Amino acid sequence: MIVNAVIQVGIFSVLVTLISVPLGLYMARVFQGERTFLDPVLRPVERAIYRVCGVHPGTEQGWIEYAISMLLFSVAGMLLLYGIERLQYYLPLNPQKFGALAPDLAFNTAASFTTNTNWQAYSGESTMSYLTQMAGLAFHNFVSAAAGIAVAIAVIRGFVRRSGKTLGNFWVDLTRATLWLLLPISIVLAIVLVWQGVPDNFSAYAHARTLEGATQVIPQGPVASQEIIKELGTNGGGFFNANSAHPYENPTPLTNLIELIAIFAIGAGLTHTFGQMAGDRRQGWALFGAMAILFLTGVVPTIWAEQRGNPQFVAIGINQHATATQSGGNMEGKEIRNGIVNSALWATVTTDTSCGAVNAMHDSFMPLGGLVPLVNMQIGEIIFGGVGSGLYGMLVMAVLSVFIAGLMVGRTPEYLGKKIEGREMKLAMLFILIFPAVILLPAGVAVVTKAGLAGISNPGPHGLSQVLYAFTEASANNGSAFGGLNANAPFYNVTLAFVMLFGRFLMKVPVLALAGSLVGKKAVPPSAGTFPTNGAIFVVLLVAVIIIVAALTFFPADALGPIVEELAMRTGRLY
Repeated sequence: MIVNAVIQVGIFSVLVTLISVPLGLYMARVFQGERTFLDPVLRPVERAIYRVCGVHPGTEQGWIEYAISMLLFSVAGMLLLYGIERLQYYLPLNPQKFGALAPDLAFNTAASFTTNTNWQAYSGESTMSYLTQMAGLAFHNFVSAAAGIAVAIAVIRGFVRRSGKTLGNFWVDLTRATLWLLLPISIVLAIVLVWQGVPDNFSAYAHARTLEGATQVIPQGPVASQEIIKELGTNGGGFFNANSAHPYENPTPLTNLIELIAIFAIGAGLTHTFGQMAGDRRQGWALFGAMAILFLTGVVPTIWAEQRGNPQFVAIGINQHATATQSGGNMEGKEIRNGIVNSALWATVTTDTSCGAVNAMHDSFMPLGGLVPLVNMQIGEIIFGGVGSGLYGMLVMAVLSVFIAGLMVGRTPEYLGKKIEGREMKLAMLFILIFPAVILLPAGVAVVTKAGLAGISNPGPHGLSQVLYAFTEASANNGSAFGGLNANAPFYNVTLAFVMLFGRFLMKVPVLALAGSLVGKKAVPPSAGTFPTNGAIFVVLLVAVIIIVAALTFFPADALGPIVEELAMRTGRLY
């Protein structure tokens, strides 16, 4: 099994690395307005969109204008989705005649898809009409991802421009991210998914007669077109309740690999976009290297924990070793066709990013196997991260790292030749402190109130893990879940909706302000005391800072949940 794990993780890592370079360079060309092979087709479409929407592509925006544009667009999209959900019974493409969503569930879902979280407190195949899936959810899969990419590009401009006052034009960046990046890749890969057996139609649900004589309802619909953008845009919302464990979303080993690569592709590629736009490709490789180290640090113990299985079973004589006739380890909550390695790899990848798609139930993972996805999100979704959000989160950590390095050598810290001073550090720390506050405060309320405790399915440390995981994934805009928390109740629908909104937009505004502060600074040439940020020493420092910040913030809470559960399982003193 060790050889199997090394081969699968190795192939995946190599493919992501190979794809990330040309994709990153392509994105740099797109957002710098350089010519690409898609221009003859897309330039006329782009001009038509600007003409209809009244966008002036040659006019750039300062960070405040950029942030306001992003916020207004998000509010409008959220209201549109809420309206579709509440009126879907009266709208077309609803062959199952699904009724309107309850106000609290509609609010939660609208906030979820607007923020690129795609947390689902419902079963998609029994709740959402085809129109809601396409015009509501899939639409946000594109534009919420495009908005995240646009912010990342604006932040890159703030870091790499030598002097100025503007960060670009939000409407132009949003349009180009959608037209040149998300749509073309999604069209091609959706066709591949259809070829592999993922349905994409408007047919009513099929009714089949089983061998026992019972009637089985087989849901279908426009699945492939939503499936690929949910992965590519690190959205994660499944057409079906079982998400990517469902054979209609993920039917073959090839689709599993394609979807895994799609989750990492843009986040990994944006590191090279940063290096290219900075004029030093090694800067991008340094960020890529830090992300890769953190990814491998998480995937190895997750696979080991799941393959090891439950020590309590060993005590009663159950054989959990992998052999030619059994998988061994912990197979609870996993699809046999995916197995332990693919399930653990997917759990790590989806929580390294803000995707949240799952092909196994994290609630059934061993305590250590469940701890790693939780920590991945608590680090801040910067291990490749969400499309856009991973890069700008990593850049904030890079600013903190060079500040610490500057304190070590007694010099004013610099990043890409720009001095990091008091204003930049205040904004960076605001960005870093908002995240744990939005997680820990509402989670604390949930575990001391009747409404919060009512959703817990397992008492003791595992119940705390369920609650902590829910608020962590909401703040990190991840959308995955342990799977054991009954969150479709007014308390969780409303509180998680606000956590998702705060986790998305209260994080974006400070990072745009940081970029706005840096864009006006002139870059100074490196000197003998300049700490290089494109080498191995910086990568090690960056990884260490990320781990220390996360540990100082979340270790006490994690110690009361998955860590104490792991210790109880090992000692046999079950709660």
